[in-house]
Amino acid sequence: MAPRPERSFGMAVDTVACVGCSACVIACKSENQVPDGHSRRWVNQEVRGRFPELKMRVWSDCCQHCEAAPCVTNCPTGASHYDLATGTVQVSEADCTGCKACMASCPYDARFVHPTGFIDKCTLCQHRLMQGRTTACVEICPTSAITVGELDDPGSDLSRLLRSRKTRQQKTAAGTRPRFFLLE
Repeated sequence: MAPRPERSFGMAVDTVACVGCSACVIACKSENQVPDGHSRRWVNQEVRGRFPELKMRVWSDCCQHCEAAPCVTNCPTGASHYDLATGTVQVSEADCTGCKACMASCPYDARFVHPTGFIDKCTLCQHRLMQGRTTACVEICPTSAITVGELDDPGSDLSRLLRSRKTRQQKTAAGTRPRFFLLE
C-alpha cells in the first residue's frame, strides 16, 4: 500500500469567471521555462445549444493531478510519481526515459515530450507551493477564476468553494479520481 501524502492539493476553475484570456498559459510558460511550441496549460471552449441560443463555457485546463493516476501506475521507471508533501503527480526528469507510456495512459492528454527527452507536464507549481506561495496561474488570473488549495483542509479556500458551488470533473469514467474541478 502506497504511503498517504501529507497534504492533498487540488485545483478548481470557475467556468463562469474564466474569459479564456490565456494569461495563465503565459504565466505558466514563463514561471516554468516551458519551451516554445509546448504548454503545460491550455484553454478549452465548449459550445452547447443551437443558434441563436448558444452557450459557451471556457476554462483553463491542465494535468488533473489524479488520485489514481494511470501515468504513475504505467511508468516503468517510477519517474511519474506522487509527491508525498503535496499529493500532486510529478515527473522526475532524471528517471524519465521518454518512453511515453505515461502519455499513452493519460486520458487528459496533459503531457508532452520536452525537447531534451523527458516527459513534461503541469507540476501545480510545486516549487511555489513548498514555499507557501500559490501557483503562477492563480497569481496572474485577472478574473480570479483559478483556485488552488488543500482538499483535505475543510477551511481552505478550495474546500469552501467546492462546497458552495456546483462542480463537475472531466472523464470521471476513466476512474482516475482527478483533483481538478470545474465550477459551474
